[in-house]
Amino acid sequence: MIDASVQTNVRSQPVLPLATQLGPVRLRVTDRTKALAIWRDVVGLELVSEDGPVMQLGAGGKVLIELENGASSPVVPRSVGLYHVAIHVPTRRDLAQMAVRALQRNVRISPTDHLVSEAIYLWDFDGNGIEITFETPWRGSLGDPDKGESYAVTADGRTHSGRDPIDLEGLLAELGEQPVLEPSMPAGTRIGHIHLHVTDLAKAMHFYRDVVGFGGFLLIHSFGMGDVGLDYMPHTIAFNIWSGPQAKVAPSSTAGLSWFTIRLPEDQSLEALAGRLRAAGSTVSDAGGWLATSDPFGNIIRLVAA
Repeated sequence: MIDASVQTNVRSQPVLPLATQLGPVRLRVTDRTKALAIWRDVVGLELVSEDGPVMQLGAGGKVLIELENGASSPVVPRSVGLYHVAIHVPTRRDLAQMAVRALQRNVRISPTDHLVSEAIYLWDFDGNGIEITFETPWRGSLGDPDKGESYAVTADGRTHSGRDPIDLEGLLAELGEQPVLEPSMPAGTRIGHIHLHVTDLAKAMHFYRDVVGFGGFLLIHSFGMGDVGLDYMPHTIAFNIWSGPQAKVAPSSTAGLSWFTIRLPEDQSLEALAGRLRAAGSTVSDAGGWLATSDPFGNIIRLVAA
């Protein structure tokens, strides 16, 4: 059992190589046409390949999202699994382009300023959460409200909620007076972070920080969430308990997260991670070209070497 009291100060340096990245994320969906209407036409990912029920989508030829068609029903509410997958774009203009694609199609979005990033949230028709992110770590830093600190502080010392709405008019001004609208995300777009539903914050922090080896960033009990990453904000993996302590992994026949990928820079670091997982009692299996494991809550992780 993990003692929550030892999690008060979670800051730590990452054990994982700083070149570690998140790779493709596979999600289950119920309907091919409806899935593409969001992931391709609004998010802006290109259909890279299609093999049976699996569609691979990406940017610049690089696969970022795999959609597995044929789920029996949408995402099960209040379950362990995906809160959202965050696709990080290279420029603020790319964020504006995505906002226009959504507005043109009357797709509901939630543009939010986290100070260390600007994000647009939306959902596909099955309830899979999506965040499109432009990183802005130079604008400020995050604090710990559990210690009486402001959630965010700007670089010049002003407090910031970390949840202000983005000024859409200002964002769209990034496109210029005669905008050329782009249907697709540019090369350089990547899976920047993933946010998961779990049932225990301390266990999640222990697993992703002390076993997997990300650096500890924040564990905010008053928010019911925590996050870990590499050497700079924003986070790489976030987790929350908003589905409740009794949340379970949804049936694999329903829409939702199948797995996400952690990509290590070389075989040696992959083997070291596998060793830490086994030493902690996690099952690690060889799936042919990659290793499979899961966090303590049942979220499946695919481990690969670049």
